[in-house]
Amino acid sequence: MVDMMQNYEMAKRILAKYKQEHLLNFYDELNNDEKEQLISQICQINFEQIFSLYEASKKDELIPHRSIAPLPYTIKKDLTTEEFMYYCSIGENAIVNGKYAVVTLAGGQGTRLGYKGPKGTFELDTEPKKSLFEILCEHLKEANEKYNITIPWYIMTSIYNDEQTKKFFEEKNFFDYPKDSIYFFEQSELPLINLSGNLILEEPYKIKEASNGNGDVFLSMKRHGILKDMKQKQIEWIFFSGVDNVILDIVDPLLLGLTIANNKVIASKTLFKKNIEDKDWIFARRDGKPAIINSCHLTPEMKIAIDENGHYLYREINLLAHLFNISALEKIVKVFLPYHRAFKKNTFVNEEGMKQVPESPNTFKFETFIFDAFSLFDEIELLRVEENEEFAPIKDFNGAHNPEIAKELYEKKYCLK
Repeated sequence: MVDMMQNYEMAKRILAKYKQEHLLNFYDELNNDEKEQLISQICQINFEQIFSLYEASKKDELIPHRSIAPLPYTIKKDLTTEEFMYYCSIGENAIVNGKYAVVTLAGGQGTRLGYKGPKGTFELDTEPKKSLFEILCEHLKEANEKYNITIPWYIMTSIYNDEQTKKFFEEKNFFDYPKDSIYFFEQSELPLINLSGNLILEEPYKIKEASNGNGDVFLSMKRHGILKDMKQKQIEWIFFSGVDNVILDIVDPLLLGLTIANNKVIASKTLFKKNIEDKDWIFARRDGKPAIINSCHLTPEMKIAIDENGHYLYREINLLAHLFNISALEKIVKVFLPYHRAFKKNTFVNEEGMKQVPESPNTFKFETFIFDAFSLFDEIELLRVEENEEFAPIKDFNGAHNPEIAKELYEKKYCLK
């Protein structure tokens, strides 16, 4: 009881310092367990960090176009048969020798799909129906059979879906994948801040937090011993992708071989940006380093610029398909990636202690992105692939990337062979 009172007084001092006393508005109505949960959370939050991020994020990022330069890339369909076979042979050699692993970013929920539960458990309406996790697992099992190996599969979850995700895999008997070759680890979270600069409550006894972006994968891997495990297994190459792209080649010897042959330690697959006015971010050099930047920072001339071969200089966009050498990961985990601010709609506990669903975005979320790690390196290998061959993400029901289109592309690629 003494410790509880001491922690309570500490929490009050912290909240007073940052003018967040409202977080204790319902404290007297809580039971002892709920009180302890809230006080513990307050004492663990880095308020200095979150408010520093909030103030820093108010400034609009300006990138002078003079600091932007093009990045070289390879177009898959332009490779000769000899080139294709050569690079694939290099990649296959690394895969066969157990040097390859896959990381799936699966911390999200299926909210935008109107689905309750981890997004990876959402089922594509195939015959029979298959969850996104099962589809990914099938890709891995096909590679395992082809190369006579077992590729380690690392899955990043969040505090909101970790337990459900693990339970789902157990119920599905891990889709007959070797259980000891699947590893789960959680990403971190940060509190949300509303338009008034206040943290919000998810419950009267719980401050609302959200996952801090896919860029947290690196530090989360270190924190949970994943990086150490990879080194013990002598894994050299790790492929990162999201959970929702059902036709992406996650075991691609071409990308791997091309990267190895050109002595690069990081690589990404890209898509061609068809409409120069689209808001998709593009690959480019920023201050001499590889980066992904908002195309609003390009001049009209840069948006349509071509090289001597007629190839566009600034039309390669990100599809969340990244390859890193283990040495690159060891370098990345020694730094902190920058945070970006996103404006989101989040339910909160109002002044009356009732759950309130906002009609429009009401909170700022802070997140890191994988691609900000590119700036730690001098070069990156880029491989442009075809959209209808490797890009069928499921984002929502009404947009361009919906389950029906994903199903059509998936069946065309895998079921109609």
